[in-house]
Amino acid sequence: MTEFARITPKPNGPLIVQGPVQIVTQDGREIPVPPRKDGRPSEVVVLCRCGGSATKPFCDGTHKRIGFCDTPPPPSPAPTPGAAPPS
Repeated sequence: MTEFARITPKPNGPLIVQGPVQIVTQDGREIPVPPRKDGRPSEVVVLCRCGGSATKPFCDGTHKRIGFCDTPPPPSPAPTPGAAPPS
């Protein structure tokens, strides 16, 4: 049976990837996954979603400092028929 990676977006934070994963650049070069603090291979990879990490594609916690929010903004109100356009 093939084991699949599980990807969980954290609210207002990174993507948590659990399971076997290989990260490659657009040209196919592998990006090594940082090992755990005890030196063993990592079983969980935390990927940046805010775009502000200094260690992209990995998360460095910048999302907290910059106030990253994954909630879409509310839609703009529909224009009132016959109303003058905003100036």
